[in-house]
Amino acid sequence: MTKMILSGCGGTMGKVVSGCAAERNDIEIIAGIDHRADSKCAYPVFTAPDKVEAAANVLIDFSHPSLLHSLLQFGKNTKTPLVLCTTGYDKEQVCELEAASKEIPVFYSRNMSIGINLLIELAKKAEHVLGNGFDVEIVEAHHNQKIDAPSGTALMIADAVSDASEGPMHYMYDRHSQRKKRESNEIGIHSIRGGTIVGEHKVIFAGSHEILSISHSAQSKEIFANGALNAAVFLSCKEQGLYTMADLIQ
Repeated sequence: MTKMILSGCGGTMGKVVSGCAAERNDIEIIAGIDHRADSKCAYPVFTAPDKVEAAANVLIDFSHPSLLHSLLQFGKNTKTPLVLCTTGYDKEQVCELEAASKEIPVFYSRNMSIGINLLIELAKKAEHVLGNGFDVEIVEAHHNQKIDAPSGTALMIADAVSDASEGPMHYMYDRHSQRKKRESNEIGIHSIRGGTIVGEHKVIFAGSHEILSISHSAQSKEIFANGALNAAVFLSCKEQGLYTMADLIQ
């Protein structure tokens, strides 16, 4: 049985993770972290990582980027593996978590869905085959409560396509402020926010007289919760290092 601490347990995703964990027999949440202490939780909730009075095999985080530093300190001080699912980290924070992975196991993914990670692999293959003859545009849509834009997943896709490209690519987030033709080395990234959309991503490869589209639509937040729980079980027995969904689905 993998014993787990859930950071962000009072948020929307935290509650979904709690519900999914309760239905499994391979993992147990023994404590939570959230500034909103929820008495309805079936486990003790602490307001900050340094206040946690529990020892676990792994910690899952679905909270806020501002909590990253304290979570990394907690992980290093207690030698607790970390599954980081929060989106919106800046480059300095990514560097910080990469540095921490030299001391403890760190699993980092901006999307915990297996389907999305398969889409990324397909997009890389498409870029490799189609090359410079096709323009790449990424469209993502999420609910009206999502704060960051573009989504971390859209950036994951863009980074994967860029890495697969023969030449350097740059990202175009907005076109209304300039009047000029599209450049061949652009990756357009567009965000839609509305209603209760769980998450939709489409990668468009637009060539001469033909278009290839690869898309993924999340129907429930449970796919992200179960992906995180699978990552937690996977990571709990690993040595220090940086792991991703590519390691989990191999």
